[in-house]
Amino acid sequence: MNFRRCRTMIVEPVERAHFDLDALLAGGSGVGFEQSLQVRAAHLPAPCTVDAVSCLWLLQCSAEQWQPLPAEPQARQRVLALLEQGLLVSDDPAHAGAAAVEQQVRDSQWWPLSALHYQHSRWDGVDSVGDMERSQLMTAQDLVRSFGPPPAEAPARRSDARPLPRCDEDPMQAQLQARATCRNFDDARAVPLPMLARLLQQVLMAQAQVETEPGVRFLKKNIPSAGSLHPLEAYVVARNVEGLPPGLYHYHATAHELGPIAVPPGDLDSFCQRLLAGQHWFANAPVQLILVCRFERMFWKYRGHAKAYRALTLDAGHVSQAIYSAATAQGLGAFVTAAINEAEAERGLGLQPMAEGVLAVCGVGWRAAERVTAELDPLGQVWPVTR
Repeated sequence: MNFRRCRTMIVEPVERAHFDLDALLAGGSGVGFEQSLQVRAAHLPAPCTVDAVSCLWLLQCSAEQWQPLPAEPQARQRVLALLEQGLLVSDDPAHAGAAAVEQQVRDSQWWPLSALHYQHSRWDGVDSVGDMERSQLMTAQDLVRSFGPPPAEAPARRSDARPLPRCDEDPMQAQLQARATCRNFDDARAVPLPMLARLLQQVLMAQAQVETEPGVRFLKKNIPSAGSLHPLEAYVVARNVEGLPPGLYHYHATAHELGPIAVPPGDLDSFCQRLLAGQHWFANAPVQLILVCRFERMFWKYRGHAKAYRALTLDAGHVSQAIYSAATAQGLGAFVTAAINEAEAERGLGLQPMAEGVLAVCGVGWRAAERVTAELDPLGQVWPVTR
């Protein structure tokens, strides 16, 4: 059996506080600190704890050259332990699965630090609302009580600044002002399929194609995209759409059609609740759109590029803002959130992590008649302003 180190990893020194009775009895604060070394690899979903000797040995091991299993018992045991953790890969068929996952990351053209960031910022099984409730960080008052006041809402004004004229009200200004993130959806009122189709056509449908080389095609959409690559796909969660059975669908941007996908185990509502990390004010939206990136499309041009992932987040921003505008124009409420359990979507949609990734979830639907959850609408575009 031969082995080598995984290519993309970092070592993070971690220090955790704990109660130390002996230190307290000795007259100290009673707070002790436990140090450990955690290795984060781009192909592993969780960090691995290693001892200092193994960490140093790992850093000195080649990620490119294969080497045989050492004969010396202690070194052999160290290699086997690191293989078990997935920090080393081998050509042994017994470890073929782990080696294939690591090879996929090698072949994907990620910039290493972006790959590590994406892999280890993914959530799985997180209940963000429950966490905020337990930490008492649900409201602005809670945040100020815990952290003090925030930095100022805007920087200080310059004494030599030049005033700008304010434009007159026009339809564009009115539509932009009408946008307010919806946290109160009417769960019982269906969105008609033609309204959903219009939104998808306006935001995500390819308006034209350009073939620059045989088999090399670029799409023209109503939204911009880095390199005109448009690597984002939309998966539609149809909870309550008139004329469309409830379920998961993939939206095809060139054909303007919805392809059904097998619904994950359990009901659709529980899937949405898990996907949105407990954000129940979003989970009951009649329509949700999961924005998924095909990384291979993006990295075809931006290979190992330090700005590629940042550009992808801009693409997601373009899509979400266009969804807001298109939904508002039809009288629908909308939202976008990145507080999501990406792993839940990967399982539900059958995605291959690090090759396809969820960046955000948007949603649209009719607003409820009553505001139960707070919304930021100081202009009174949606709800009456109370003083």
